Amino acid sequence: MNIVLAIIVVIAIIVAIFSGLNAALSWLLWVAIIVGIIALIAFLFRLVGGRNRV
Repeated sequence: MNIVLAIIVVIAIIVAIFSGLNAALSWLLWVAIIVGIIALIAFLFRLVGGRNRV
């Protein structure tokens, strides 16, 4: 019985770690998308602004 309990605890810890990583990766994906959109907007403003480069 103790072995089964230990296996269940180990599986629960592994699932908690992987679900936490999945949530963290999902959050980082959204942050990367938002930062990419901001960079694209800044690039378009520079392109449309037509600053002269010497």
